[in-house]
Order: sequence, then C-alpha cells, then structure tokens
Amino acid sequence: MASPIVVMGVSGSGKSTVGAALAQRLRVPFADADDFHPPANIAKMTAGQALNDDDRHPWLEAIGEWLGAHRDGGVMSCSALKRKYRDQLRRHCAEVEFVHLAGSLEVISRRQASRPGHFMPASLLASQFQTLEPLEPDEFGVAIDVDQNIDSIVENYVDTAEARTTEQGRQ
Repeated sequence: MASPIVVMGVSGSGKSTVGAALAQRLRVPFADADDFHPPANIAKMTAGQALNDDDRHPWLEAIGEWLGAHRDGGVMSCSALKRKYRDQLRRHCAEVEFVHLAGSLEVISRRQASRPGHFMPASLLASQFQTLEPLEPDEFGVAIDVDQNIDSIVENYVDTAEARTTEQGRQ
C-alpha cells in the first residue's frame, strides 16, 4: 500500500500545484494545508506577520490528523519547513513521505511573483528560507529541484519512488 505524501517547501515553490498533479497521477486524495489554517493565522499572514510555533501547532495537528486518516495514500501540500513540524506530522502518521520542492531564492521569487492575491506576501519569503530546515538523512523523503515544469517534477518523483520500490524488492 502507498503511504501519504507531504509536498513541502517555502511559499511559491509549487506545493499546491505539484501536490494536486501528483495526487491525480497516483489517483489518491489531495488536500492543501492552506485550507487547514484557522482564520487568525490567515489574518496574521495577510498582515505580513510570520506565524510562530504556537500559531502553527493546532494547524499541524489538523494536518497530521488528515494524514493519519489517509494511511493508504493521499497527498498534502504543506510547508513543513522545520524538522520539528515534520516530527509533529509523523506522530500522527509515521510512514509519511516528504517531497521537498527545493529551489533558490531567485527561482522561487520568480515563481511567487506569478501568484497575485495569495495571502502569503512575497515579503515573507526570505523569512521562510531562514526557517527552512532541509530533510535530514534519517527522514523518509526526497528533494526535487523546482526549476523545471510540473510534469517533470511529478515524473521525477514517480521515477524515484519506483526505483526505491525496485531496490526494496531486491533486498
């Protein structure tokens, strides 16, 4: 059986677009973590204020509950910038896999500029890069460069997952 996937990265990295495309490709449910934010978090971000860990805790709990309810497969787009946030999600679903959409500040700034009206202002992007803790070797996941089209990103993930499954079958 498939395990749930969290497509993670900074704002503007393509989490929602890639997550939806990946879920469609894998034929599993998709959810966007932005939809799990309480109104107070959205108001704070809209005002240009970064969320703190206290703001994020109930939001991550709700996301973790969704992952736990989709152990047989599902894709969630979620920033999951810090290891401790990913650990919080793993407490609900230990087998979750993370797909880190990685890119430079320049590439992601360019992508983010194409999203007018999103509640996450571009001014907070630098703070997200400062907060970002890339996946560590003991975390189940893969980093994929975002400086390519959506289909290539999805194909890159599928190829990686298939290679891993083949390798596990040999052991």
